[in-house]
Amino acid sequence: MAKEQKTAITPTRAEDYPEWYQQVVRAADLAETSPVRGCMVIKPWGYALWENIRTVLDRMFKETGHSNAYFPLFIPLSFLQKEATHVEGFAKECAVVTHHRLEAGPDGKLVPTGELEEPLIVRPTSETIIGATYAKWVQSYRDLPLLINQWANVVRWEMRTRLFLRTTEFLWQEGHTAHETRDEAWEETLKILNIYQHFAEDYMAMPVITGEKTAVERFPGADNTFSIEAMMQDRKALQAGTSHFLGQNFAKASEIMFQSRAGAREFAWTTSWGVSTRLIGGMVMTHADDDGMIMPPRLAPNHVVILPIVRNAADADRVHAYCNDLATALRSQSYDGRPVDVVFDKRDINAGDKGWQWIKRGIPLRVEVGPRDIEQQAVFVGRRDRPAREKTSMPREAFIGAVPGLLAEIQAGLLQRALAFREANTRHIEKADEFRDFFTPQNPEKPEAHGGFALSPWCGHADCEKKINDALSVTVRCMPLDHPPQAGGTCVGCGGPGARRVIFAKSY
Repeated sequence: MAKEQKTAITPTRAEDYPEWYQQVVRAADLAETSPVRGCMVIKPWGYALWENIRTVLDRMFKETGHSNAYFPLFIPLSFLQKEATHVEGFAKECAVVTHHRLEAGPDGKLVPTGELEEPLIVRPTSETIIGATYAKWVQSYRDLPLLINQWANVVRWEMRTRLFLRTTEFLWQEGHTAHETRDEAWEETLKILNIYQHFAEDYMAMPVITGEKTAVERFPGADNTFSIEAMMQDRKALQAGTSHFLGQNFAKASEIMFQSRAGAREFAWTTSWGVSTRLIGGMVMTHADDDGMIMPPRLAPNHVVILPIVRNAADADRVHAYCNDLATALRSQSYDGRPVDVVFDKRDINAGDKGWQWIKRGIPLRVEVGPRDIEQQAVFVGRRDRPAREKTSMPREAFIGAVPGLLAEIQAGLLQRALAFREANTRHIEKADEFRDFFTPQNPEKPEAHGGFALSPWCGHADCEKKINDALSVTVRCMPLDHPPQAGGTCVGCGGPGARRVIFAKSY
C-alpha cells in the first residue's frame, strides 16, 4: 500500500476549512493577529500583494478619469446622523472618540480626560465627511462630474473576526463621485462594477457574478447596490466588491447643490464604491491548496524564486555565480508589462525547508540549481499550480525564454480551474425541497463542504428572504445582471409566484 503523503497545511480543506484558511494565511506569511483585538498585522509578503492590487486598480481608476485625494479619519457624530438609513446601518459598528487627553489618575494609571464637545466617529465609510466637502466644492454644473477616490483604512467594530475577511480595521479604496444627471451617475456605478469584474477575473483569476443586491442587502442609504460575488472552495459566496448608486440621498443630506444649465438650483447625483484587503482572503480561498497559498502571477510579489542547492562550501561560489547570472537573465524578460520579478534566496537554512517556505507562500515558479545542473546547463523547475512535489529539469536557456509563457499559462489555468469549480457547484433549482436539501449538510455538528450557488425563483419579498436566511443561513447574493428579471416558477422560500431568478448561497 502506498504511503499517504503529508500536506504542508493541517488541517486540510476537507477536514476543517475555516482552520485550514487561518493556517494558510499564517504559513504563507501574509498576516498575523495583533495585540489589538480584532486587528491584524499585514506582513511584508501580504502587504506586497496588497500593493500590487492597489497599483493595478489605481491605474484603472485613473484611466477612467478619477483622481486620488484623502479625507479625515474622524467624522463628527452629527454628520453621520444626517442620513437616517445610513446611521442606522452603521451604528452598531462605530468606534467613537469621546476624549482628547490622557492624565494620570490617583493610582498612577492613565485615564481619559478632556471630553470632546461632539463625539467623533472613526471612519467606517466616508460618504458623510466627503459629502460635506463636496458641498463646498460643487457650485455649478461646470464643477461636475467630480470623480474622487481615496486609499485609506476604516474601522468597523466586529465581534467575530477572521484575518483579511473580517477585521475591526482594514485597508481599502473608496470612490465617491458627484454628477449632473441621474444617467451619468448610473453609468458611473456600472462602469466601476465592470472594472471590479475585470480586475477579479483577469488579475486575481477569480471568476465573479455581477448583480444587484436586494433591498435587505443594499448599502445603507443607497438607491441601488451592485456587487461582484465569487465562490470559494467551501462553496460559500464572498462579496468581493460593491458599487452603489446613491441617487440624491446623500446630496440632500449634505446639501451638495449646483446651479444647473437652466439656472436652477439642483441636487447632485452621487455614487460610492469600494474593495478592500478582503480581496486577499478571497484569493486565498479561491486558489490555495493543502500545501499553502497559490499566487496568480499577475499579482504575485515575485514571479520566480531561485534556490541554490549547496552540499559543501567548495560548491557555494560556483552555484551562487550561476544563480546570479540566471537571475539577471530572467529579469531581462518581461511578463504582463513589467520585468520578471526574481528573488535569489541565499539564506543559510536547510534547502528542503527553504523550498517548502516558498511553496506555502505560493510563488508561481521555483528554480533549484545545484552542481549537477550547472554541469548540464540546466535548472530544476517547480510550478505552484501543479503538485508541490512535481519538478522538471529544463535546459537553462529554454527555461529563460519560456518563463513569460509559463506565467501566462499559470494565470489562465488558475482562472479556468476556479471557473470549472464554480460551474460544477452551481445548480438551477426550481423546487423547495431540492433547495433545502442542497443547503443542508449531512453532518450538522461539523458541516462538510456543501451547497454552492443556486439560481432559483424568488418572490421578491423581504420577509421571505429573511425566512430562508433564518432556516438555512442562505441569503440572496445578487440578482444577476446576465439573467433578465423574468418572472416564472415558484418561489423556493414561500411557494408564491417567482418574480425573478436570483443567486442564493451561504456566504462570508
